[in-house]
Amino acid sequence: MRIVIIGAGGVGGYFGARLAAAGENVSFVARGEHLAAMQAHGLQVLSGLGDIRLHPVRATDDPSSLGTADLVMIASKLWSTDESIATARPMMGPDSTIVSFQNGVQAEDKLIAAFGRERVLGGVANIAALIETPGVIRHNGNMALLQFGELGGGRSPRVDALEAACRRAGIDCRVPDDILLAIWEKFVFLASMSAMTSLTRLPVGPLREDPDTRALMRQMCEEVVAVGRARNIAFVAEAADTILSRLDALPPGMVASMQGDLLRGNRLELPWLSGDVVRMGRESGVPTPAHAFAVAVLKLHADGRHPMAR
Repeated sequence: MRIVIIGAGGVGGYFGARLAAAGENVSFVARGEHLAAMQAHGLQVLSGLGDIRLHPVRATDDPSSLGTADLVMIASKLWSTDESIATARPMMGPDSTIVSFQNGVQAEDKLIAAFGRERVLGGVANIAALIETPGVIRHNGNMALLQFGELGGGRSPRVDALEAACRRAGIDCRVPDDILLAIWEKFVFLASMSAMTSLTRLPVGPLREDPDTRALMRQMCEEVVAVGRARNIAFVAEAADTILSRLDALPPGMVASMQGDLLRGNRLELPWLSGDVVRMGRESGVPTPAHAFAVAVLKLHADGRHPMAR
């Protein structure tokens, strides 16, 4: 299976390196200093699950040079979704499949509009990883899970093929009965944790221990669940409690990647996390005051560090 990964950051770099190290035909589309380092020195992954050094590595900023892919995996930041779709076009043949492992809940609809529903899989990546230095991916913790499946449910030869490739690479993977529900469950978790750790500049431990911040975190989870139900996502009655229990199981020092971007003065995924919760809540008539507060407080940093911030 010829796999092309658009975005060689924490998600794409980690899982792509695992697949390539296991012998899969993997190419990366990347850019800038990270691409230059990969081309010159290879791609290195530092992980408690085992380090990897790929050298040489197939990496380019010219997708047309890669030919047709069997599977295109999008692992870019959310503001790059449209650009990633354009990047994918020259690699999409009549039998190609595309899947997004981005955050948020917009990607699948955009991929369907661009390539047709029959060519799209749903995907979820659960991992804490980032580019530590150009050419080097740092995986934090031991969580590294891929979930994927047909949008309508059920298995298929292409899902089986991707699952087999992941198994050969030692990647923990699952094929849930309802991939859209899995995407939304991560959205509840990530939108709420991103908002809370960014607003407070604290990790999850103190937030879940203090009764007031814990109550606010629960409210954020409940708001996203309510928006999802209004959009026909099959959340169970105790969905918010289940998500909160996952937050309770995290290491106390864990933060969302958006908090790291905020502290480094980088662009934020806020419009596609809390921002989308507010937008979809407005469209569906569901109140989302906690996420609206997060958007109001953080939006001046959404394009990077505000000129007046110290």
